Amino acid sequence: MSAFRQILYHIVFRTRNSEQTIAQENLKQLCSYIWGIIKKKNCVLFRINAMPDHVHILSDLHPSVCLADFVRDIKIYSSKWMKESGFFPTFTGWGAKYCAITYSIKERDVIINYINNQQEHHKEESFQDEIKCLFLENGISTDEKWFWTES
Repeated sequence: MSAFRQILYHIVFRTRNSEQTIAQENLKQLCSYIWGIIKKKNCVLFRINAMPDHVHILSDLHPSVCLADFVRDIKIYSSKWMKESGFFPTFTGWGAKYCAITYSIKERDVIINYINNQQEHHKEESFQDEIKCLFLENGISTDEKWFWTES
């Protein structure tokens, strides 16, 4: 059965306890590895970028892929690779939660630009402030206890 769709997700997740463990000099290797996971799921990656404590992904999901399974697999496989690769010696894992926001194809370039400019953006705004803003802009509860606890 064929399905015609365009499901764009802006996915954000952080390192365990927001530890600064994503070495920026090895960011390209991490992004390439995650891109490989996304391709194996028959999904399309539009943009990925990361800061020392979190990752942003803009991806289209194939109709056969469940969002929760998609994020789980990205986190599990990339975590294992990061620990074994030697590129991220202080990395201990990803946080338990994630944020996924849907966007229309008309908004794609705006979100790509936003993800591209993470390094510049975070010179002035913390990840905590960024995620609160994303939550507010998209009508998501800003209960900090929910997002920041690891359980």
